[in-house]
Amino acid sequence: MTDVPRTAPRGRRWRVAFFGLWSVLTVASLAGLALVATVQNVRSDLPAIPVAEDIVSSPVVVDRNGFLLRPFTIEDGRWRLPVAIEDVDPLYFEMLLAFEDQHFETHNGVDWLAVARAAGQFVRNGGIVSGASTLTMQVARLIDGRDTRTIEGKLRQIVFAQRIDAALSKDEILELYLLLAPYGGNLEGIRAATLSYFGKEPARLTPAEAALLVALTQSPEARRPDRDPDSAEIARNRVLDRMVASGVLTADEADAAKTERVPRERLDFPIIAAHLAEAARLGDPAAEVHRLTIDRERQVALEQLSTDRAETLGEEISIAILVVDHQTGEVIASVGSSGLLDEDREGFLDMTRAVRSPGSTLKPLIYGLAFELGLAMPESLIEDRPTAFGGYAPVNFDGFYRGTVTIREALQQSLNVPAVIVLDEVGPALLVSRLARAGAEPELPDLTAPGLAIGLGGVGVTLEDLVATYASVANLGRPVRLIDGLDDDAGAYRAPLPVLDPPAAWHVADILAGVPPPATASLGRIAYKTGTSYGYRDAWSIGFDGRHTIGVWVGRPDGAPVPGLTGIGMAAPILFEAFDRIGGRTVPLPPPPAGTLIADTNELPEPLRRFRHAEADVVIADPAPEIAYPLDGVRVDLGLMSGEGTPIVIKVRNGTPPFTFLANGLPIGNSAFAREETWTPDGPGFVSLAVIDGEGRSDRVTVFLE
Repeated sequence: MTDVPRTAPRGRRWRVAFFGLWSVLTVASLAGLALVATVQNVRSDLPAIPVAEDIVSSPVVVDRNGFLLRPFTIEDGRWRLPVAIEDVDPLYFEMLLAFEDQHFETHNGVDWLAVARAAGQFVRNGGIVSGASTLTMQVARLIDGRDTRTIEGKLRQIVFAQRIDAALSKDEILELYLLLAPYGGNLEGIRAATLSYFGKEPARLTPAEAALLVALTQSPEARRPDRDPDSAEIARNRVLDRMVASGVLTADEADAAKTERVPRERLDFPIIAAHLAEAARLGDPAAEVHRLTIDRERQVALEQLSTDRAETLGEEISIAILVVDHQTGEVIASVGSSGLLDEDREGFLDMTRAVRSPGSTLKPLIYGLAFELGLAMPESLIEDRPTAFGGYAPVNFDGFYRGTVTIREALQQSLNVPAVIVLDEVGPALLVSRLARAGAEPELPDLTAPGLAIGLGGVGVTLEDLVATYASVANLGRPVRLIDGLDDDAGAYRAPLPVLDPPAAWHVADILAGVPPPATASLGRIAYKTGTSYGYRDAWSIGFDGRHTIGVWVGRPDGAPVPGLTGIGMAAPILFEAFDRIGGRTVPLPPPPAGTLIADTNELPEPLRRFRHAEADVVIADPAPEIAYPLDGVRVDLGLMSGEGTPIVIKVRNGTPPFTFLANGLPIGNSAFAREETWTPDGPGFVSLAVIDGEGRSDRVTVFLE
């Protein structure tokens, strides 16, 4: 039996014909309406046509090389970061145009062929198979913000798209799309999307990443990777398949891209140099881009150093670090705290600008002024003995006195009494005025004139103040204006007067270069000084080589004491590690300037061999010697019970050398002018230790050695 060809039912043929005719008429009607609207210049209430520069975007703070440090949201809480075409991987554009708008370069804002194709597919399949919106139409919708799901809304979109195409270049349209396209939540624009989903800029994208970005803008909420990664992956893979069909990718490339994991959470936007970035934004709220002198790589390294070291010191300890190029004044890194969001450390406080007591860190400037005024030289002798200045009687940090020392030794050992003796001659007011020349703003109690206590920390300064002061010393006395913005005109700043004359500044640097470094660092690499404020509240270390000055502060932001907190013990190791982390070789300190006098004590002119203080006769009679260690009545474990004991160290404070040390009535040792002696006992048991000073005064303790 012969098969008879079957034909479609008459009713279905009529429906197909009807919908086909309807599609054609719809396309023709839309085209006609759009044409009429264009010819008649129907303006409706369409918004003005912007360029990318007219769109409000997130303020961003960038480093000296243009790398992003910190973005901020726009007023309504959206992230919309500025981006240019050259900042985006070309692969993304290939995929975008192949998937969304193949005739973008040739149509006038509306692809009528795509409209006809979409209508025909709708008729044949009874539903939407592909859209007809061009990238220009999408930009029109994003700018206008109106509903385009109605005939009126679609017509409005078409008219606006044609006007946009007539007014802007294709690149300008693409830049608007890159800035406004939605990617889910409060993310707008490709740069916000790549930073949030991939943690990187859009300049380099994998095929999988580019495909996901193309897929997300079609349905940004339904396909958000952080909410429905499965839907995002399906949509991404569909784009990859289309790229194979379009010839953008090979099948192997697409298959490899499909194995790449879709991100399942949003990443935090970078917050680098947080305090400085916030200050820049507040300083110029209208600016969209703030360019800092910060070097992002060095900044990140020092922020990590601050965080790591603070974790080992205690939950409430914070560390601030400031790095300056003292040849230009540019701030290379500024770490305000050990973690912006760490509430225990009060990380929101910028401790580079907090006013604190500087401890001993002003001593180099005190001696520098004495050198400049011709009162002393590094090898001049000075007395380190108990001395009173009216009702003020400074003591050394360790409670001991060294007798006659050179100025060099006094500064390198950070002795308090010699520093105050010199300051009394130089004058506290001069010290304060030279700090001001350096750009510092020292704070004194209201209605109080500068006093001798400022030499040992009795004044309020910031880490910025100290770094600026030391930078001027490193710069042979010339003031260094600290600048943190690339738009700042450093060349316009000309300080009329130096902080120190060049020879005096060089002598200070030379002395500080000989300060013994921490155990883990090498000698002579940098010139540096430490300081500890009263009550162990602040630990400081400031140092420099021939190019960079770095300051470190350690302490609690609330000003509470930290037992054992010292500059040499906690801040100095961080300072030396900071120099390691900024990279590059240490730059040598400058040679002595012309006219610098370099001489030993006996080679100095007679008036400079010994520092002469106008009131040098005001000296307190030395108190009797005291054995500071071991204390009377204690037990000292020397390991004698095991038969392998170690010597005991006997330390004395006060008194007048030479000293005679005795154990059980017998003299021990031969260092008559030293304030400590060692002795090895024969075995465990009680022992009587005594010391007699040069004036016959004595002290005695009895201890049990085991």
